[in-house]
Amino acid sequence: MCKGLASLPTCCLERAKELKARLGSILQKPNWNLSCCKIGKNKPTLEECFRWKESFEKLLSSKYGLCAFTAFLVSEFSEENIAFYFACEDYRTTKSLDKLPAKAQKIYDEFIGCDAPREINIDHETRDITRANMLTPSPSCFDMAQHKIYMLMAKDCYPRFLRSPAYRDLVCQAKPGAKAPKQPHQEKKA
Repeated sequence: MCKGLASLPTCCLERAKELKARLGSILQKPNWNLSCCKIGKNKPTLEECFRWKESFEKLLSSKYGLCAFTAFLVSEFSEENIAFYFACEDYRTTKSLDKLPAKAQKIYDEFIGCDAPREINIDHETRDITRANMLTPSPSCFDMAQHKIYMLMAKDCYPRFLRSPAYRDLVCQAKPGAKAPKQPHQEKKA
């Protein structure tokens, strides 16, 4: 390790290693794109693709729409937003109150806390309120942070997704008579 890196705090080095591992796994999968949206011969219909433009909620309620949007967020290195949103949805529906503290701590550690591996972009006031809510976890303790992330995705990521080549490609593929694009050939190892 060079002297420059040795002088960094351990937490920075660990974070850098983690980011390198995450980026490496994404970069090694050139077909991350929308292949998850084409399960077998099933793919979104043209009408379904057009419904996604009606509202962000319609996009999220479609299994293909959610898949396409998530793939888009991965390409923009912001998939933590959708992961946090759905972690909160799952948390809110937890039936057993005994499980809330452990689940809340897991979400907090992964997305909100200092040095969280998938830290979401929220203001310090929201972070402080959420931290205070963690003292007595309830089904609503992440509501404010979840709402901020939802609005960030709805106002920022969603419009960019609708303008993206990925969305345009899905619409083109959904048109009657459209052929699926060829996947890059991968060399077979002997």
